[in-house]
Amino acid sequence: MPGILWLASYPKSGNTWMRAFLANLILDAPAPLPLKRIGEVCPSEPAEIWFRPLTEGRVADLSAGEVAALRVKAQERAVSLNKNVVPMKTHSYLGEDCGHPIFSMKVTYGAIYILRDPRDVLLSAADHFGKTSDEMIDMLADPLAMCIPMPGIIVHELQSSWSNHVESWTKWNHPGILTVRYEDLLADPLDQFGRVARHFGISSNAARIRKAVEFSSFKQLQKMEAEQGFVERSIHSEKFFRAGRSGTWQDKLTPDQVKRIESDHAEQMKRFGYL
Repeated sequence: MPGILWLASYPKSGNTWMRAFLANLILDAPAPLPLKRIGEVCPSEPAEIWFRPLTEGRVADLSAGEVAALRVKAQERAVSLNKNVVPMKTHSYLGEDCGHPIFSMKVTYGAIYILRDPRDVLLSAADHFGKTSDEMIDMLADPLAMCIPMPGIIVHELQSSWSNHVESWTKWNHPGILTVRYEDLLADPLDQFGRVARHFGISSNAARIRKAVEFSSFKQLQKMEAEQGFVERSIHSEKFFRAGRSGTWQDKLTPDQVKRIESDHAEQMKRFGYL
């Protein structure tokens, strides 16, 4: 039965890395898949293309409430166009937006939730959104924080605070939701990506998984971005694939900034071993 396999994360937590792995694994191409093709295999949920047939005017002219009201219908339409399970990227938290559910459970096949130490998320997200570290600390704690729409390309996404986002996706004891830490992907990509592939029945072929891991390595993605560019790079950033490391916050954040983040998000940070 077709449905959506959500690739969910707070922004700058490893979502695109996971998409690249799955795209390479699913297509099993003889060479690394060009970055522009990742979206063909693992599209984005907020893409306007899903909403356009549902409104007579421009999607960009819809209010946030009107977009929220169409969101589930857009997801169900996306599934109706596909015979197979569709891996789909989202940065929305698992909840409601303007009184409407953000996700259609009717067409949800499962979810891969990728999370990352919020102290490292802060640095990467500040670069991506063009914010200072202090502004990004405020955004991480804002329950109404959202990824703003880009007219003609994507609609808005309500991400909420980092803690709300993490809690909303990980509070369910359900085999259809698999949680993966960015730091574990870095430490042992073959084991962690292989765990994802096997859990959802995508592939258990060790050689195929190993090749997909190699084709989607951070170094490979950086090389392709330098050669091909990447449409998802922010106008605020020099590059989308920046460092691909963990723990850089220790050299970049002040003690007061670290204290603020740890105070704001202590409960979820403790749950996942960040404190």
